[in-house]
Amino acid sequence: MTKDLTTGSPMRLITGFALPTLFGMLFQQLYNLVDTMIVGKLLGASALAAVGATGSVNFFVIGFCIGVCNGFAIPVAQRIGANEPSKMRRYVANAAYLSVLFAVLLTVATGLLCRQILTLMLTPDDIFSGAYTYIFVIFMGIPATFLYNLLAGIIRSLGDSKTPVYFLAMSSVLNIVLDFLLILGFRGGVAGAAVATVASQGVSGIACLFYMMKKYPILRMTQEERRFDLHSCGVLCAMGLPMGLQYSVTAIGSIILQSSVNALGSLYVAAVAAGGKVYQLLACPFDAMGATMATYCGQNVGACKLDRLGRGVRACSLLGLGYSALAFCAMLQFAPQCTLLFLDSREANAAFLLELGSQYIVIQSAFFFPLSLVNIVRFSIQGMGFSPFAILAGVLEMAARTVVGLFLVPMFGYTAACFASPAAWICADLFLIPACMGCIAKLRRLYPNAPGEEPVPVTPVALHAGAHR
Repeated sequence: MTKDLTTGSPMRLITGFALPTLFGMLFQQLYNLVDTMIVGKLLGASALAAVGATGSVNFFVIGFCIGVCNGFAIPVAQRIGANEPSKMRRYVANAAYLSVLFAVLLTVATGLLCRQILTLMLTPDDIFSGAYTYIFVIFMGIPATFLYNLLAGIIRSLGDSKTPVYFLAMSSVLNIVLDFLLILGFRGGVAGAAVATVASQGVSGIACLFYMMKKYPILRMTQEERRFDLHSCGVLCAMGLPMGLQYSVTAIGSIILQSSVNALGSLYVAAVAAGGKVYQLLACPFDAMGATMATYCGQNVGACKLDRLGRGVRACSLLGLGYSALAFCAMLQFAPQCTLLFLDSREANAAFLLELGSQYIVIQSAFFFPLSLVNIVRFSIQGMGFSPFAILAGVLEMAARTVVGLFLVPMFGYTAACFASPAAWICADLFLIPACMGCIAKLRRLYPNAPGEEPVPVTPVALHAGAHR
């Protein structure tokens, strides 16, 4: 039931793998979208601003969890490509042990510190209580985040990008039901929206676990393969921690930018929250392309088919360019209607909020192609085994958002905030594109006879040490 991405047309394979992944990510975004729509429509702009004010710190922590899980899946994909199922199962077992450890530590730490973080971010007093309640519940659900994202990453590494979608579809329906039940039925407010999100993701993770146990004989482990292995943990951390830190380092700039937007007032916070949700939905194809390229490059490096790396990056970039053009044209026409999904048109400031939200969406979508390259190239580099480069790209994104947040937003206001992310994407691309070419060149130096020879095991540790055959 595994899919081989090392033979056949890169464009066909990437498209076929990315489409189910995209649907899965759309369902995952549906969690947040439904929360935001119901909160904005039923609880008002203040509640919407409270949820939106937590967006960057949410990304800081949850993004780290997702990045770590994606990184843990890359050695699994490489062992699949190298046709080493026993080593693959050992990585899966030790990834589970590490995930439990990280989940416990992060849940405790974030639960203790989230109030102080919101205070440092200058969260407006009129929305502070709602913001704290929402993000505290989300942080208590970190174990559910780890459970689903680790298992979904492993399944994708095996070449199956469809199965996680089915469980997310089921849990998305559950999320909608729980939203209405907890917010309308039990008057749970923003806390009800957060509980619905956490519970739904937990259900999808448990469903993935039972499915894997029943349907994937290749994952059935011996007692030896289930043992804790320090070397395997080292390889997993060498891939997972840089990917997780890349998300968190990037989020630091977002937190600084969010603090600057918070200082403008709750109306601007609500506008960014509404516009940001539309942006996140539109950006799902880029996330799917990135996840696809991590698996594609991981399998092909494991199989030592280096000629397919550059071809895959170019094919996926063409897909990104085509979608970026379509999305920008669509937002030029429909940005106000999309923004209105998250706002109550009867509110006193609805027209002003609609204008601000539309401005945010149009500016973001105008720079979608640089964003597509960030995801495609960065995840390709990580799939090749050079995960630490992700941190450097994240530092550049953080620096760009920090400069805009600290200096340009106070001078030019809301419009400057709209250009912060595009500036970050362009800065990251200036590093990532030549870095990707350098990574492929290094692999060719390490394995000068590839392609056309027998598969050679490749590990991140070996790559980073520059080991030769």
